[in-house]
Amino acid sequence: MRQAATVLAVRTPGPGLHEITRDVAAWAHGQGMAAGLLTLFCRHTSASLTIQENADPDVRRDLEDWVARVAPESPGYRHQDEGPDDMPAHLRSVLTGVQLSIPLLDGRLALGTWQGVYLFEHRRRPHRREVAMHLLGE
Repeated sequence: MRQAATVLAVRTPGPGLHEITRDVAAWAHGQGMAAGLLTLFCRHTSASLTIQENADPDVRRDLEDWVARVAPESPGYRHQDEGPDDMPAHLRSVLTGVQLSIPLLDGRLALGTWQGVYLFEHRRRPHRREVAMHLLGE
């Protein structure tokens, strides 16, 4: 059994689903393992990770609209230390989560045909986000 770990830096221009599949898959493939389990962990509380369809951009837009309706900006939140998008960003991250596990089969991520890995930025301004990646396999 072997393991490898790194941190992927992701620059986001603002809110939305930002696909990171290519970078994640390239790193995992480069570890030379045939089978294993990749864990991804977003090191932030106002951004999250999700696996979602990567073919039709309307899916991403609908998801972005949905989380905005479920956790809208509002002056009613107690926590607004960094502005009106602060607490809604935390709520949105709770909805989608900060960790993913993806099997590695035959040296490749076992994603379905239309699946992509996304960092979901929930803040309005650009950020530099970090995703810790850990691969355990052989």
